[in-house]
This record gives sequence, structure tokens and C-alpha cells, in this order.
Amino acid sequence: MVQQKTHIFDVVRKKYLLLTPEEWVRQNFIHYLNKEKKYPLGLMGIEKMVKYNSLKSRADIVLYNTDGNPNIIIECKAPEVKITQDTFYQIAKYNSKLKVQYLIVTNGMKHYCCSMDYDTNAVTFLEEIPVY
Repeated sequence: MVQQKTHIFDVVRKKYLLLTPEEWVRQNFIHYLNKEKKYPLGLMGIEKMVKYNSLKSRADIVLYNTDGNPNIIIECKAPEVKITQDTFYQIAKYNSKLKVQYLIVTNGMKHYCCSMDYDTNAVTFLEEIPVY
């Protein structure tokens, strides 16, 4: 008997994707950002290519401002993956190129959001994810 694989519809990319634990987190977070925080789907980029040195990586979610500039990077992990310093190192690599205002890391159970101040090189953790 062949086991059917479950798929989930990505409202940003407008296609069905294999439902993995990380994809479940990403899709739920997209809906949360859109419905609760009012970020327009049209300003979201999913798995956006980011070059770091000679390596090519993909940022899970990038939110853009109305000028088309990246404003927020979001790194999604599967629910069973603990968010560690390595997770923040991964998102910091993306941000070394994109220079966004906010970084968000989530595993669907815990979310961390920080604001970047490039003048003072300060990182401030926020209680809430900003509303669009």
C-alpha cells in the first residue's frame, strides 16, 4: 500500500508544498503575520536567496516595506527544534547582507523578535512582534 503524503497550500507562493514540520510552522506563521499582525501577503517573500560570502542560503520568510526593501527576516524551525544561539547566528548571517529592522526566530511554540540598531550595534528583544 502506497502512503499518501500530505501537502499544504502556500498562500504566498500559490502552490501546494509537502507538509513537513518546518513547513507547518512557516505556513502557520505566514497566516499569523497576515491575519493578526496585518502584513500584506504581497510584501512577503518565502525562501529568499541570500548570499553570504560564497555560500547561497535561503531565508525562510522576508517581509518587505512598500519600497520593496527587506524589513524583517524570519527563521522557522520545526516545533521539536530548540531555538539556540546557532539559530540566531544563522539569521544574523542573512542579516549581514539584508540589514533589516527586525529579526524573528520561531519554532511555532516559541517566538523571539528583536529590533536592530545599526548606529549603536545594539539588539533589543521585544515582547511583541510589531504590527504592520
